[in-house]
Amino acid sequence: MSRKSPSARRKPFKGMGMEGAIATWYAKNTGRDLRRFQADARFVSEVVPPGGRVLEVAPGPGYLSIEIAKTGQYRVTGLDISRSFVRIARGNAERAGVAVDFQQGDAARMPFADDSFDFVICVAAYKNFTDPVGALDEMYRVLRGGGEALIHDLRKDASLADIDEEVRRMNLSRLNAALTRWTFRAVLLQRAYTRRAMEEMAARSRFGACSVAEKGIGFACRLAKEPARLAG
Repeated sequence: MSRKSPSARRKPFKGMGMEGAIATWYAKNTGRDLRRFQADARFVSEVVPPGGRVLEVAPGPGYLSIEIAKTGQYRVTGLDISRSFVRIARGNAERAGVAVDFQQGDAARMPFADDSFDFVICVAAYKNFTDPVGALDEMYRVLRGGGEALIHDLRKDASLADIDEEVRRMNLSRLNAALTRWTFRAVLLQRAYTRRAMEEMAARSRFGACSVAEKGIGFACRLAKEPARLAG
């Protein structure tokens, strides 16, 4: 019997999988307030020319991808490791009347050809990847020359007071607010990265560098792929 390589045995995400009832609970609660997804969609429309291809890595229930597709300017793809999220996201897109190509797959082994997308975005999921540098390398590979990637995520040094305020703004029930606050404190902060850690991972990746801006309890990390060189 052949033995699998260590990479073949690698679990692509930290913690338990977002499947079944957990995925449904997450989708219900994150869908209560779409304003942050709409804000990110507006940002995409400001930096990506019409007609471009946009990839969202780990879209979960698909709310951001759907908001981007609603602009009518882009071909949008979403890649998530969770089969439940892919099913939920496809249903959400159908109800919204937009076309988004949601697929199941690993962020560190994307099922896309080189130079496929003009922009890659990943929101609130990067800290959960077990191969974060591998995920960056894959974002680089699937980007076209001159394309950009954007990672929004929680800062490891976010204060507990700021996290509590963020949860209050989520418009959750008392029970769901308590569960969400516990998840932030006991799980997500433990996995989150500092600004310096993001810069170090970007330096080790094919991007070579990044720019990180801190805002609220999170950060925005922007990475660029150099334009393709002309032959001759």
